[in-house]
Amino acid sequence: MVLQPHDPTNWRGVWVWVEQEGGVAHTVSWELLGQGRRFADALGVPLAAVVAGDGVEALAREAVARGADVAYVADDPTFASFRAEAAAALLVRLIREHCPEIVLLGATTRGRDLAAMAAAELETGVAADCTSLELDVEGRLLRATRPAMGGNVLATVAIPTQRPQIVTVRPRVYEAAVPDPSRTGEVIAVPPALPEEAIPTRVLEVLREEGGVNLTEAKVIVAGGRGVGSAEGFRPLQELADLLGGAVGASRSAVDQGWISYPHQVGQTGVTVRPDLYIACGVSGAIQHVAGMRGSRYIVAINKDPEAPIFQLADYGIVGDLKVIVPALTKALKERLGK
Repeated sequence: MVLQPHDPTNWRGVWVWVEQEGGVAHTVSWELLGQGRRFADALGVPLAAVVAGDGVEALAREAVARGADVAYVADDPTFASFRAEAAAALLVRLIREHCPEIVLLGATTRGRDLAAMAAAELETGVAADCTSLELDVEGRLLRATRPAMGGNVLATVAIPTQRPQIVTVRPRVYEAAVPDPSRTGEVIAVPPALPEEAIPTRVLEVLREEGGVNLTEAKVIVAGGRGVGSAEGFRPLQELADLLGGAVGASRSAVDQGWISYPHQVGQTGVTVRPDLYIACGVSGAIQHVAGMRGSRYIVAINKDPEAPIFQLADYGIVGDLKVIVPALTKALKERLGK
């Protein structure tokens, strides 16, 4: 199938899909609103947010406070639970009516489904799972960087002939937009694109995961690399993370060794994180790992190799054996914290 090029001059505006659950937005939506605001200002176009849910009008107003000029809100029981068919039909209809040139979604399970379905219907492309975005203002072209070939290379993806340019971006790539209660904008109510009887899926029950790993929301991460040496070697890291109220992360090499499960993986082929404190234990600092944690506020590196690249990024570095240093650090913190 050969797609007919779209005329880019007919497409103007930057949009962000606000993913939500129970009236609470996924953090990546506010991150994309912040970046979308910068793109919209550079292009001289309005920024719009699209919100769908049941009882989400307040969320639409929050999107305006966080930078949107317009918020399209489909507030209807149809969207009480996320169903990709209903969400895609709504997004496609709105895109066809208003012709935005850029549409940003979070690279979440829902965002990936929605982006792919909308792009197929609109006969355009998707740059998926991106870790950085660059805007060519003169050409009105978005260039997106994403990991490829198992994370061994970085690919730059562009959609030069089709519109809109649909992009999914990983959480924690950008800072979240800060709400400004004084901002004003337009909140426009829109109806669902599909009636309930036309939606082929039904949500019968929602099961919540308990005790799962949520690195993207963690304020403190203690991460282990190849230098940890074994699955048993992660136990002291877990103890330190628990003491600090944080989570345990890992490099790809540690995951590949089978020492810890994939949900803990930080980097190009894992998750992107922005904790207040990132303690890298036995992590060499390969570019694939650094790409996922360089936005951390403070980075502490513990490695016995003084030439390890991680020290070039670290705010504080400790040269030594992590198997000695981590337990000693945990003991000292327990005494300091009175635990």
